[in-house]
Amino acid sequence: MSELVGVCGTSEPFAIPVRVYIEDTDAGGIVYYVNYLKFMERSRTEFLRQYGYDKPAILDDGTLLVVHHAEVSYRRSARLDDLLTVTTEVDKLARTNVRFKQRIYRGNELLCEGLIRIACVNPDTMRPCAMPPAMHKQIATVG
Repeated sequence: MSELVGVCGTSEPFAIPVRVYIEDTDAGGIVYYVNYLKFMERSRTEFLRQYGYDKPAILDDGTLLVVHHAEVSYRRSARLDDLLTVTTEVDKLARTNVRFKQRIYRGNELLCEGLIRIACVNPDTMRPCAMPPAMHKQIATVG
């Protein structure tokens, strides 16, 4: 399931496939609501990995990337063994944070969508700090 869909610099959003396993579901075989956020996290991580950020929660200069805000709308339920596509697009870029628009599909059916803001913080103070210039520049080229 490691095939990546979507290419930087194209109009297609970055996307990864995700299979729903039993551990993702409740007793009825329906994906538990918080697991959609986990699927989105995987897609954002792979999005950043394509730019050379192998451990994107902690950048080389020590800056931490943390979820600052999450707004999620659930439309339909995913079920055990579904094959999903999770997309990630840059929605808004600021000096200290980036907001991603993310969607989860089963085929062409939209199941869930979210706006997730990731902030850069200083690891010592846990206060917002500027995104490293190289990262800001890379994200700006796709946003």
